[in-house]
Amino acid sequence: MLLRLLVRMASFLAFAFALAGCASRYDPEAPLIPMGDFRLGHLIVVDEGAEMLLVSRKARPGEWKAALTEEVQRQLGRYEGDRFYNIGIKVDGYALAIPGIPVVAKPQSMLVVTVSVWDDAGRRKLDEPRRLIVTEKLSPETFIGSGLTQNRHKQMRNLSRNMAVAIHRYLLTHPEWFGMPPLPEEKESPAQGGGSDN
Repeated sequence: MLLRLLVRMASFLAFAFALAGCASRYDPEAPLIPMGDFRLGHLIVVDEGAEMLLVSRKARPGEWKAALTEEVQRQLGRYEGDRFYNIGIKVDGYALAIPGIPVVAKPQSMLVVTVSVWDDAGRRKLDEPRRLIVTEKLSPETFIGSGLTQNRHKQMRNLSRNMAVAIHRYLLTHPEWFGMPPLPEEKESPAQGGGSDN
């Protein structure tokens, strides 16, 4: 199944995600990264039918909706642009680590969602739905497995906060949506240039 394949891929990249995400965590004191005319409009989170991946603690109906709504609002609700943009989030799957044996088995928590972004005034979808995957950040609490050190509520809050940051990063890759110049295209290096077929 596609979700399970993505989960396997994400587990190999978990450490890289943890390092890459450290500089982008929510910090209410940090200056806002410019996002043009962006202002958060409707935020719709759907968690019905979320698949429980691998061995996991079970989230109750509505818990992901509440956690993600709070964290995305916290992350993106600070912008006060002149145009509303709506965000839809569908929770596809999750794993909330259960207690394991440190070193031998350290189950890892992760969250898989599909995100859609809409221009409210233009009533148009800005991109095809985007699937995002986040894992728990590397920390003293998660190094031995968060199943041993955190209850499900804390795991869900942390994953929801990580997902809010991931959604923010995704939006920042498309400044043209918000009335800003697009990001410059990456130039091919000589080593990456199109070679001959010989």
